[in-house]
Amino acid sequence: MIAYDEVKEIFRVYLEDKKQRKTPERFAILEEIYGRNDHFDVEMLYLQMKNKNYHVSRATVYNTLDLLLESGLVVKHQFGNNVAKYERSYGYKQHDHLICGHCNKVYEFCDPRLQQITSMMGNILHFNVFQHSLTLHGNPEANPEGNCVNCGKHVV
Repeated sequence: MIAYDEVKEIFRVYLEDKKQRKTPERFAILEEIYGRNDHFDVEMLYLQMKNKNYHVSRATVYNTLDLLLESGLVVKHQFGNNVAKYERSYGYKQHDHLICGHCNKVYEFCDPRLQQITSMMGNILHFNVFQHSLTLHGNPEANPEGNCVNCGKHVV
């Protein structure tokens, strides 16, 4: 697990290098993101900050997310529903995603065979592959009562 102080220091150095202000709001947003274990959208993050009585505007959240993306501390995903989702990225291994077609829950998985395929294709096509993305979408299995075997919600 990555210590927040390590991530905070990386962000501080990044802001200094880019001659950006090191505001308490930016670091509060960073701390909120690195305190979560899920994928989130801007509105979700903004509302959580407001519910915790942080005084941040939506613009501050958007602008800080842009800085965190540029610094490599956050990654952005477009899972096909026109809402960008974000997740922390520093210190986390490459993984891929399966999206539930019923509830839109994001499941993460890692399979070393994907890295082997990525490396092989890079070699064959003479590319230095530095990133890959695989997103699967599927409908969940239902139990005999018609409930999702993963979350228990009715799906049939």
